Amino acid sequence: MATTETFYDVIRRQGISRRSFLKFCSLSAAALGLGPAFAPKIAHAMETKPRIPVLWLHGLECTCCSESFIRSAHPLVKDVVLSMISLDYDDTIMASAGHQAEAILEEIRHTHKGRYIAAIEGNPPLNDDGMYCIIGGRPFVEQLKEVCNDAMAVISWGSCASWGCVQAAKPNPTQATPVDKVITGKPIIKVPGCPPIAEVMTGVITYILTFDQMPELDRQGRPKMFYSQRIHDKCYRRPHFDAGQFVESWDDEGARKGYCLYKMGCKGPTTYNACSTVRWNEGTSFPIQAGHGCIGCSEDGFWDKGPFYNRLTDIKQFGIESNADVVGGTAAAVVGAAVAAHAAASAVKRARHKPGSTDNR
Repeated sequence: MATTETFYDVIRRQGISRRSFLKFCSLSAAALGLGPAFAPKIAHAMETKPRIPVLWLHGLECTCCSESFIRSAHPLVKDVVLSMISLDYDDTIMASAGHQAEAILEEIRHTHKGRYIAAIEGNPPLNDDGMYCIIGGRPFVEQLKEVCNDAMAVISWGSCASWGCVQAAKPNPTQATPVDKVITGKPIIKVPGCPPIAEVMTGVITYILTFDQMPELDRQGRPKMFYSQRIHDKCYRRPHFDAGQFVESWDDEGARKGYCLYKMGCKGPTTYNACSTVRWNEGTSFPIQAGHGCIGCSEDGFWDKGPFYNRLTDIKQFGIESNADVVGGTAAAVVGAAVAAHAAASAVKRARHKPGSTDNR
């Protein structure tokens, strides 16, 4: 198993040109939100650094993170899996199974101790000694602890691994638990979402490979380059929110005009993610663009925060004294005052220029 090859070694062996390689590096820099000056740094890393071994484990989850990951366009997931990293274990997509697969897991753990990444999709259930999720004949929580203990870093893919998601929703009979509540003493990168955006997932791996370090994280452990802004901040419907133009019911005139979905329960104002900038399906769209409000799937405990169509009630607008209930009336009053002022000014101007007026300056 060749794990010492660099990314550049692999793609040259595949017949990919230098020009295509540099184009890939530029696209990767753009996907990471980095300037053009970082493309050469990415190229240097790909040319000189050996591929990082990755062990991808699956606990309680629906595999939607893997489904999202394989649809990455910049970079293509085939480049990530076959060239950028050495994905040595993933029981969902690997050809091996049974004892052969478990033997590979043990080999990588010992051969690359302290030099591999543990990528975790899903979470461990702790109730009844972890018996609600069995991998290789034993509780998943045991496999999780062993693999993460020897890893250099841990990536929690999706809201299941990051927060618990639906498995941990009340009353949580299996005691499904986020990865960081079980694994301690290791750097953990949380990449929440149900699922996360494909390019966000590959972007995190590209960053680690390029800079030999963890990306800068926020106080909840999420990469700031993708989770530092609310969806609301960059939403293309934001001007309608500021103007007090809202969809009041599904398929009304406001919906047809693309008005803000805040009153329909959109959680964009409280959700930190890159959906409104990176978007989905090669940048084609995201839920709000498709006419459905954000459900806040990348936020902790989103499943237990009430129906998705319950409207947020504490979102302020135009300063701390205003909210979405009054902004429409305020905007109308401002417009009305402006019209009245303009009419008054016009009347005065006409009076000043009226024949016989003593003021014709």
